[in-house]
Amino acid sequence: MSKQPIKAIEKLHALACSAHCLSKNRTRKPLHFSLISPLYVVSGVLFFLAPTQDLYAQSESFALPKEQAIPKSDAYRFSIPAQNANEALTELAKQANTTLLFPFDLAKKVKTNALKGTFTLNEALSQLLEGTPLAVVTDESGALSIRSRASLVAKGKQQENIQKKVDEGSNGLEKIAVVGTRNSPRSAVDSPVPLDVIGSETLKSQGNSDVLSMLSVMVPSLNVNDQPINDASSLVRPANLRGMSSDHTLLLLNGKRRHRSAVITFLGGGLSDGAQGPDISVIPAYALKQVEVLRDGAAAQYGSDAIAGVINFVLKDARKGGQVALKVGGYSEGDGELFQVQLNKGFAIGENGFLNATAEYRHQNGTSRSVQRFDAQSLIDQGNIFIASPSQVWGALDVNEDIKLALNAGADISSTSQFYSFATAARREINGGFYYRNPQAREGVFSRTDPTTGESRLIVADLDGLESGIACPSILLSNSNVLLDPAYQLIADNTTALGANCFAFNEWFPGGFTPRFGGTITDASVVMGIKHEMSNGWALDASATLGYSDIEYAISNTVNPSLGPQTPTSFSPGGVSQVERTFNLDFNKLIQAIFDDPVSIAMGFEWRKETYFQKAGDEASYIAGPFALEPPIGLNQGFSIGSNGFPGYQPQSAGHWSRSNWAVYADLEFYVTEAWQFGVATRAEHFSDFGSTFDGKLSTRYRLNDVFALRGSVNTGFKAPTVGQSNVINVTTAYGLNGLEDQATLPPTDLISVQLGATALTPEESLNYSFGLVMNASEVFFATLDYFNIRLSDRISTTSSIPLTDEDINTLIAQGRPDASRYNSAKYFTNDFDTKTQGVDLVINYSFALDDWSNALLLAYNWTDTQVERVTLYPVLTGSEVQLQPNLTEARIRMLEDNLPAHRGSITLEQSKGPWAFTWRFNYYGKFYEDHLDASAGLDIYGSALTTFDAQLAWKILPDTQLTLGAQNLFDALPDENPFMGEVGALYPPTSPGGINGAFYYAGIEYTFK
Repeated sequence: MSKQPIKAIEKLHALACSAHCLSKNRTRKPLHFSLISPLYVVSGVLFFLAPTQDLYAQSESFALPKEQAIPKSDAYRFSIPAQNANEALTELAKQANTTLLFPFDLAKKVKTNALKGTFTLNEALSQLLEGTPLAVVTDESGALSIRSRASLVAKGKQQENIQKKVDEGSNGLEKIAVVGTRNSPRSAVDSPVPLDVIGSETLKSQGNSDVLSMLSVMVPSLNVNDQPINDASSLVRPANLRGMSSDHTLLLLNGKRRHRSAVITFLGGGLSDGAQGPDISVIPAYALKQVEVLRDGAAAQYGSDAIAGVINFVLKDARKGGQVALKVGGYSEGDGELFQVQLNKGFAIGENGFLNATAEYRHQNGTSRSVQRFDAQSLIDQGNIFIASPSQVWGALDVNEDIKLALNAGADISSTSQFYSFATAARREINGGFYYRNPQAREGVFSRTDPTTGESRLIVADLDGLESGIACPSILLSNSNVLLDPAYQLIADNTTALGANCFAFNEWFPGGFTPRFGGTITDASVVMGIKHEMSNGWALDASATLGYSDIEYAISNTVNPSLGPQTPTSFSPGGVSQVERTFNLDFNKLIQAIFDDPVSIAMGFEWRKETYFQKAGDEASYIAGPFALEPPIGLNQGFSIGSNGFPGYQPQSAGHWSRSNWAVYADLEFYVTEAWQFGVATRAEHFSDFGSTFDGKLSTRYRLNDVFALRGSVNTGFKAPTVGQSNVINVTTAYGLNGLEDQATLPPTDLISVQLGATALTPEESLNYSFGLVMNASEVFFATLDYFNIRLSDRISTTSSIPLTDEDINTLIAQGRPDASRYNSAKYFTNDFDTKTQGVDLVINYSFALDDWSNALLLAYNWTDTQVERVTLYPVLTGSEVQLQPNLTEARIRMLEDNLPAHRGSITLEQSKGPWAFTWRFNYYGKFYEDHLDASAGLDIYGSALTTFDAQLAWKILPDTQLTLGAQNLFDALPDENPFMGEVGALYPPTSPGGINGAFYYAGIEYTFK
C-alpha cells in the first residue's frame, strides 16, 4: 500500500477523533455520538482504494486505540430492530456511547439480527452480526472492529484448510441450522436436540445420484431400502428415520412445510406398509446449500408427521457464479449405467436481491440380480423353449428422463421488508417388473382350480359361447408341458374351426409373461412470502404454499384375461394426485423479561387444505369382459378381470376427497442462567374430518463447563391419517399364503372393510423423550451422544391380507358390490398396534492437520430397537366359536421389529492438499430379518451384517475445473444369498439394508464459473 493513501486515511481518522480524542497521555472521553460522516468516508475509501486483505489489515488496525479498548466487564442496554448493518451499527454505537469502524459499502447490503437486552459490546456485536458476512475482530490490545469475514487472513495454511472444510460442511455436522427453532440459527453442538447439518460439498462426495440415497449414507438413523418389486413403493421408495415409518418424518424446504407424495406404499416392506410419505427424490441435490436433519419429535413446532424428526432442505442463494457438472457411472456387473448433468447459476436482482436456479437431468438403466425361478426352470426342463432367462428380474428400476428444477429468489421491498419465493418442479418415468406369470399355474389367466376337487384345468375361451357351437376340449394340467398336450395343440391350430373358436393365452405367451409396471411422476411446488420488521420490534413472516404430486401408472406386457383375444397388452390403469395448499402467518420477537438475556417468543397461525384425487383407468384396464368369472352365477369361462398385475381404477372408485385443518402455535426460548437454556412449544390443531389435537414440547440444554453440556427434550406428537389412507381403493398382485393372488386395499369405510371389521381411522399419538451429552473440546473436535425413546400408539397401517370366503363375496354382492368377486383377499387401513422405539445416536467429529494434509474425521453410529407392545384383536369365527385374534401375523410383527438393522454406522475421512481431495468411508449395516415376499409363508431370512467401503478422488486439474473418480462399495461386498432364491428368482434378500447391486463406479467433471 502506498504512503499517500495511508496518510489520507490517517487524516480522516484524525478528523473523526479531533473533537473527542486527547493525547495518549490523557484519558479519552467517550463520543457523544457513534459514527460521524468522515468515518463513512474512510470506509468508502478503503473499499475503493484496495479490496485486498493486506489493505484491510492496515486500515482497520487503528479502529480503536489501545487506551480506548472497551473493558469486557462494561455492559450496556440495547434495543435495536433487525435492519441494514450500517444503520444497526450506527445505532449500537450510539447506545454504547462509543466509536466503531466498519466497511460501509458492504454494511449497506447486509441485514443484521435484532438485538435487545443487556450485553457487553463484544457480546452485542456478536449477536447482532451472527450469520452475516460481517465479523467482530479483537486485536491484541482488546480493541474491537468490524470486518468482512471474507477478508480475514487465516492463521496459517493448515488452519485455513480446516476452516474451509468446516465452512463447506465437509463432515456434515458443525454448521448453522434453522430447523428446530424459531430463534436465531444455531450449530449442532449448541442445539438442545440432536441435529445434523450436511453441507453441499458432503452431498457431492459420494456416487449416489439422488438426494435420498445421499442422506441415507450420511445419517445412520435414516434407512432406505431398495424396493425392486413392490407395487407403488418401487416408484417412491420409503425412507425410515429412527426406526419409524416414512410418513413419520416431516419435510421442509427453506423452512416451509413440504407436500406429501401422492403414492401410498401399499407394500412398504413391513414398516412402511400403507404409508403416504413425502417424495425426497424429487429435490435436486445440486440446488442444496445444506440439509438439516432434526432427529427429535417436533409435532408441537411443525404439526402432523414430525414424530421421528424433521428434514429441512435449504436451497442455494448465491447472487453470482455457478457450476455445471457431468457424471457417468455403472455397476460392476455391467448394468445400471448412469448419465447425469447438473447446472446451478446465481443471478443478482437489484442491489440486494438474488435468483438462484438449478436444473438437473438424469437417466439410469435398471439392474438385475436374479436367478431362474424353480417353476420356470422346471418348464424349461420339460421342453418349453419360450421362457425367458431369467423369467423375472430383481434389481433397480429403469429411471428415464428424470428432470428436476429449482428456483430460489429474494429481494428487498424496503429497508424493513423482503419478498422471497422458491419453487421446484420434477418429472421422471420409472419402469420395472412384476412377478412372472407361469403359463400352467397362474390362476385366472392360464388355469383355474376347482376348490372342491383341487383339480387344475387350462382356461379356454369358447368364442362362440358355452354350450353352443363348437365345444372346446377340457385340459387337465399337471407337471407335464401343456404345449405338448394333443388337446392343446388342437386349440393352438387356428387353421381349424375348433382352433379358431377356442382360445388360450398360452397361444400368445407359450412361456408365460412378466408384466412391466411403472409410471410417470410429476411433482411441483411454489412458495411466496414476505418478511417484515415492524416498528414495535416484532418480525412478521407471511407465506403461501402450493404443492402438487401426481403419478400416472402404466402397465404393459400383460392382459385383461376376461377380454380374451380382444385384450390389449398395454394399459393406463389410472393415477393418483395430491394437492396441498398452506398459508402461514408467523411472528417472533426478543422481549426483555426477568432473565438477564431476552426471551425469544414466536407465535403463528397455519391453515392447510389437502385434496387427494384418484383417476379412473382406461376401460380395458378394469372392464369385466365376456369371458370373466362371475360368481354366484357360476363359471362363465373363468378368466380374471382387469389388467393383470394392477387392475385399473374403476369409475366408481374415482373421485377426490379433501380435508382442511388450522393450527395455532407458540414457542418460547430463553436462558434461565448464562449456562441453562430452555425451550417451550405448544400447538393446537383442528382437522375437519376427525377433530382436534394439542401437543407440547419442552427442551433444555445445560452447559456444565466450557467442554461439556447436557441436553434433552420431552414432547408429544401426532400423525393425522391422510386423506388418501381414508379413501383410496387399490388392487395389486402380491404373494399370500396360497401364492400369487389379487389383494384389494380398501378404505376403512368401504362395505368390504366393514364386513371384515374395520372402523374409522383416528390419529396416531406419540410420546417422545431424549437426553444427551455434548462434548465441544475445541473448534476442531466435538462429539454428541443422544438417547431417544418414542412410544407410538394406534399406529396406522394396512392389515395383513384377509381371505374373502364365498359367503363374504355373496353377501357383498347382495349389498351392491359385484366387484367383490374380483378379490382373493382384502386389506384396509386401521389403527392396528402400538410400538416402543428406542435408540442411541453417537457422532464424533475431528479436524486435524497431518504434514501438509488437512483432515476431517467423522464417526456416526446408531442403535435402534423397535418392539410391538400391543396389537388390535378382531373377532374371528373359528368353527362355531367367535375368538379374538390379532390381524398382524408373527412375520409381520418381526418385520416391524427387525427388518431394519439394529446397528448402523459409518466412519468418514476427508483429506485435502492443494488441488487434491480424497474421501474414504466405511459403512456398517447390522443383522436384519426379512419375511421374503411379505407372504407370511415361512420364508424367513436372517441376514448377516455387511460392511462396505467407499472412496472418491477429486482433482482440480484447473483452478475452475475439477475431475472426480470414485466407487461406492469399492470391494463389491454383497449380502448373503437368498436361501429361497428359487421361489421367485431373487438372488439376494430384496430388503437387504446395504443394497443388492454391489459395486458402483463413477466419474465426473465439474466446472465452476464466476
